[in-house]
Amino acid sequence: MTDRYGRLHVIAGCMSSGKTGELIRLLSRHEVTGDSIVIFKHTVDSRDGDKARSRLGTEMEARVVSSPGQIDAGTCRVVAIEEAQFFGDGLVPVIRRLLASGHLVYVTGLNQDFRGEPFGIMPVIMSLADEISMLTAICQRCHGVATRTQRIIDSAPAPWDSPLILVGGADYYEARCPDCHEVPGRP
Repeated sequence: MTDRYGRLHVIAGCMSSGKTGELIRLLSRHEVTGDSIVIFKHTVDSRDGDKARSRLGTEMEARVVSSPGQIDAGTCRVVAIEEAQFFGDGLVPVIRRLLASGHLVYVTGLNQDFRGEPFGIMPVIMSLADEISMLTAICQRCHGVATRTQRIIDSAPAPWDSPLILVGGADYYEARCPDCHEVPGRP
């Protein structure tokens, strides 16, 4: 390892903003230089099995784990963690340990939940980052800049009191701008 202390790069944004595509692009640069890479994703994210796959079809192999304690870089210099919001508080000490060991760590995740509120541990992880790539999408209603994730249930915006986690893609979620984002029952 060339660095005594590692570096953390967080890739955050709403659904459909290209987080996984950006992760794969960045990791591909490390492959070219011969760096060893490992990607971890949570079992909650069952959409693509043992792959980190972008909406455009680019993909890389990933290890599927059910808890942060299963994240082990082994001999890999570069460690990527997909959909960090699913891992819970136990992920922060794992990231700190990886950084202290000199690893380059990439983390992707939703910075806000469907309500437009900070999502789980993402704010804490972002506070540790050396670099943050905040991605946006195109609003599926007005075609403006989307920074929010709109959950859709039975063709209507999900109410505030809906469960926080519902894994899915375009069948449950849309990218929305702040003006088009709706959360019925918001306090």
